[in-house]
Amino acid sequence: MSRSYISPGRWRQQSIPYIFIAPALVMFSIWVLWPIADSLIISVYHWNGMSKARYVGLHNYRELFESNSFWRSIVNNILWLILMLLAPVFGLLAALVLNQKILGMRLAKTLFFFPFVLSQVVIGLVFSWFYQPDGGLLNVLLNHIGVHGVAILSNPHIVTFGIIAAGLWPQTAYCMILYLTGLNNLNPELIEAGRLDGARGWPLLWNVVLPQLRPATFIALVVTVIGSLRSFDLVAIMTSGGPFGSSSVLAWLMYQQAIGNFRLGYGAAIGVVLFGIMAIFIAFFLWRILRDVAR
Repeated sequence: MSRSYISPGRWRQQSIPYIFIAPALVMFSIWVLWPIADSLIISVYHWNGMSKARYVGLHNYRELFESNSFWRSIVNNILWLILMLLAPVFGLLAALVLNQKILGMRLAKTLFFFPFVLSQVVIGLVFSWFYQPDGGLLNVLLNHIGVHGVAILSNPHIVTFGIIAAGLWPQTAYCMILYLTGLNNLNPELIEAGRLDGARGWPLLWNVVLPQLRPATFIALVVTVIGSLRSFDLVAIMTSGGPFGSSSVLAWLMYQQAIGNFRLGYGAAIGVVLFGIMAIFIAFFLWRILRDVAR
């Protein structure tokens, strides 16, 4: 029975990819896999970060699912997820308008993209000033139509929508850039064939243009969904989860419990739940990618 033999030169050639990828795998394990595993471990302990950790089993999870703050945060995260999906739609509309060859469009593209390069802290501060009941630009404009003193960030019924609007601003700019790149890479022969067949306006967009923009749409959806689930910065800057916890999301609740209340075990449990929700969406998107590759 003959044994397969790999020459030293061929073995070195086959090992080169593993040598190059090894540093990335080590860093990924240290900074991603180990923190995930450590969070799972901490979530079954009662620990304030200083004294000795005490094993409590699933008590943190039971307390979490019985908490009104947790379910309020879940509802707010769902609102973030649903409304932030408007960003790809607005980004596509903006890209279709800005893709025209008209004088001044380069400047317009720069102005539309500008929000994306701003940090979330700056955007949070800008919209906080924008929403101010006294002297804020929004209320100045509303005063002209007879509406006075709308305190968006102080109203528990609409505060989450105000923060989401702030998040839509830079996310729309990002999606616009993705779609502009896709529009510049369209196959002109397919568009010309569609026009010869009589397609104009919406039929041309739906049947010829949008199918070619599927990669851009996929990336826009993935980034938007993940960003909406881990929303934290704007909530922290604009309301700190208030008023009365009405704008809290899971990421903020995790920070509040772990850092603010020194309940690291409970905060880790929130992090595990958030990771589980994100893992479901990531698995779905990966399944879609592998399915498209296999075709």
